[in-house]
Amino acid sequence: MEILPSPGPAPAASTTAAPRVLGRRALNRALLSRQMLLARETLPAVRAVERLVAMQAQAPLAPYVGLWTRLAGFRADDLADRINGRDLVRIALIRGTIHLLSADDCRELRPLVQPVLDRALRAGYGRHLAGLDLDAVAAAGRALVEERPRTFAELGAALGDRLPDRDTGALTAVVRTQVPLVQLPPRGVWGRGGQAVHTSAEAWLGRPLSADPSPEDLVLRYLAAYGPASVKDLQAWSGLTRQREVVDRLRPRLLSFRDERGTELLDLPDAPRPDPETPAPPRFLPEYDNLLRSHADRTRVLPEEHRGRLATPNDSPRPAFLIDGFVHGTWRIVRERDRAILDVEPYAPLAAPDRTALLEEGARLLAFAADGADHDIRVRVAEPGVAGERRPVE
Repeated sequence: MEILPSPGPAPAASTTAAPRVLGRRALNRALLSRQMLLARETLPAVRAVERLVAMQAQAPLAPYVGLWTRLAGFRADDLADRINGRDLVRIALIRGTIHLLSADDCRELRPLVQPVLDRALRAGYGRHLAGLDLDAVAAAGRALVEERPRTFAELGAALGDRLPDRDTGALTAVVRTQVPLVQLPPRGVWGRGGQAVHTSAEAWLGRPLSADPSPEDLVLRYLAAYGPASVKDLQAWSGLTRQREVVDRLRPRLLSFRDERGTELLDLPDAPRPDPETPAPPRFLPEYDNLLRSHADRTRVLPEEHRGRLATPNDSPRPAFLIDGFVHGTWRIVRERDRAILDVEPYAPLAAPDRTALLEEGARLLAFAADGADHDIRVRVAEPGVAGERRPVE
């Protein structure tokens, strides 16, 4: 896993000085620096994923774009080979959603998020669980997926044969939440793909999960990747509750700041907090990128006036791009015959230098994501005074 620098002893706190206030741009540049979005870094894929703690991966290929936009010289095989080699795994984790993370982190982090999965099970299937022996169902499900990898449909059918009077969706959910199930390749492998089939993390990795994971380490790693942040931010990212108790145990090792609204923000003493005016180049983010999902207050990167435009009705965020470090619009790659077209939809007009830099970055994205096809970029702008209508610009 990514080794955090030792924060050492925190500076002696003044009894009179108020905590330093960090404005929105200061928080933005701190986040971009830690997310490797101010400048691409040279790191192996596994180490990069560990630095991010995990990468949201409901969209199977999103982590490839997420690493391309962060790493110098990144190739799709750099990630695909690590998934095939079992160095990286896909598993329900943060907020109960599918994430990509290292094998070592899977062993440490999956047990820590068990309360999130337990809560999701009760919320989704509470009335179907009455009188059900959850441990017995989980044991039966584990045996089935370790016998051979199975889809959820196959798992539900096999469990339904054993318990025909029970809802098969609830039985499958018990196994999904109580057994750490990894999705096996070729799911999530660039250029291949396939159905999501599952086995247990222990069977896939050949090692047990940690019996003594550290909640404190999870908080420190969150702050290293997403700080400065509030307790509410931490809880929004992880889905865990009662995190103030963990944070309070760590306070002697942390610095305290305030945002412009007066909310306390905590951080590691040695973490980067660049000058707010540090240049931030255009960056293309995949759907579900954790940059946009890891704070209760997302305004450090997502202006409030754009938040409703970014999400779909089921709160599945579209791929977005950043200008000057903030979400400025969305993008998608569409295929038209032999051409791959990057369709860019800004939320506001682009200044000429920003447009030029965005087009250059877009050409690099197409070279990565649509290698071998002819390329084109189509930029859309809002019609003056007409909300929600777009037109292509030549």
